[in-house]
Amino acid sequence: MSDLGWTRGVEWLAAAAPDPRACKRDWDRGEGVALLEAGRFWDVLSVPDQLGLLALDLLWRPTLPMPGPTLVDVAAHRVGFFLPPDPDSKWIGAGLRNAGRGSWVAVPPPYRSTRCLEWLIPPDGTGALHSPATLELALRQANSSLSVLAPLCGT
Repeated sequence: MSDLGWTRGVEWLAAAAPDPRACKRDWDRGEGVALLEAGRFWDVLSVPDQLGLLALDLLWRPTLPMPGPTLVDVAAHRVGFFLPPDPDSKWIGAGLRNAGRGSWVAVPPPYRSTRCLEWLIPPDGTGALHSPATLELALRQANSSLSVLAPLCGT
């Protein structure tokens, strides 16, 4: 990603902070993680990492649009997909957690990893997000694959 892409990504993410300037300062020094409010510019669907990584792989298809911002928390073994805000969304499934209005998400800057958080696909500042319908289909396909693989692997 170019410097302009990083800059746009920083501005886009920081806009969700109560104080965008302080957010950007915190990213540049200190811990480097900001708590950003979900539900205004985006929601985050957090899923177990095996499911999320497999779904993300399925989303990298030439026939599909570029996947939206995706964050991994290696300590919690979770992958977070940034989606359009939808207060009425109901994601149902084992291990699925939807962070919408009233939720806060720990987010590193788009230009580097921090602690256990890392961008698999950083935001580019255009506002592009995952399509809920496309993500749902990829999660269903990934879940089916994991269901088949689990007995074969003895898990």
